[in-house]
Amino acid sequence: MDRSEKDMKAGCCFPVRLDRSMRRSFKFSSSSSSEKLIKGSPEAGGTPRSSSSSSGRKNGELVKSPGLVVCFGELLIDFVPNVSGVSLADAPGFKKAPGGAPANVAVGISRLGGSSAFIGKVGQDEFGYMLSDILKENNVDNSGMRFDFHARTALAFVTLRADGEREFMFFRNPSADMLLTESELDKDLIKKASIFHYGSISLIEEPCRSTHLAALEVAKRAGCLLSYDPNLRLPLWSSPEAAREGIMSIWDQADIIKISEEEITFLTGGDDAYDDNVVLNKLYHPNLKLLLVTEGSEGCRYYTKEFHGRVHGVKVQAVDTTGAGDAFVGGLLNSLAADPDLYKDEKKLREALLFANGCGAITVTEKGAIPALPTKEAVYKILDGATA
Repeated sequence: MDRSEKDMKAGCCFPVRLDRSMRRSFKFSSSSSSEKLIKGSPEAGGTPRSSSSSSGRKNGELVKSPGLVVCFGELLIDFVPNVSGVSLADAPGFKKAPGGAPANVAVGISRLGGSSAFIGKVGQDEFGYMLSDILKENNVDNSGMRFDFHARTALAFVTLRADGEREFMFFRNPSADMLLTESELDKDLIKKASIFHYGSISLIEEPCRSTHLAALEVAKRAGCLLSYDPNLRLPLWSSPEAAREGIMSIWDQADIIKISEEEITFLTGGDDAYDDNVVLNKLYHPNLKLLLVTEGSEGCRYYTKEFHGRVHGVKVQAVDTTGAGDAFVGGLLNSLAADPDLYKDEKKLREALLFANGCGAITVTEKGAIPALPTKEAVYKILDGATA
């Protein structure tokens, strides 16, 4: 799921040559966004033109939405080369795909039949409108989205190596997701959630960092289960030290943490990622309910206060590993939303993790993250085939 991800240095935006089929998808207003809104677009800083939110109140009191998972963070466009094993410069063309780890998780949960919502910010541009519509089309509550007049929606160009692994180049100087403010935060939506899920990219820059911390406080006070996937992207941080400090700054607040082998090595300063003692002594904190380590096609490891173990992976031919870890998280959180105490029962937990492994496996068989996220029926089918 989250195997080695050699990141490329971030840079500023530059012109991209699009093929004819891609051009048809891009329509921009000839007027500046600060002067004229495109017809049907949301107001700056407002909610999307299409929202699935309801008030969630009974007799004036806010009530929980059973099983709701609210995902906080970035939503962007991935440009994936239409051939593998070449550099960005040598790629003949790109397929655009919606992405951003928290948004991927939200769609993954919804596609499995669960209830999810997304909170984040995109640009007041065609990419932003497209992403908002994609969430709605996938039955994700997008009422927590906001739009920025002046900053564009984030872009990421993703190089696919011959083995399906990725290298990234990001374009966000700054992008809209970095500019979400606390005043724009939909706190009522967070309070309705059973699970609040987030990453670390939203901790990199202000004002989004302070907004993230405020959202965490709201979720904690509302009794949400806190789910953290650091999703390390070194080029976005000012230095490795800043990344390590930023990721660990909220480590002790999470109830559930999912990390990769490479992230263990990074966060521990080079320790053996396969040593259970390293994980338990350096990364497992007293308030943690469940720590997960993903190992790509090999499956995952799990650690709780009472037990730990490993669940095997599902073997497939990898085409693009983008979003595989997010699919895994979505699969697990969907199970936890239905049964919040399953982490206490090792048999139930192992079943949920095998299902999550199946979600990740299916996702790597197609290019792009959100387009490849599976349905529950597809996961059961691949698991039946793996055990037949």
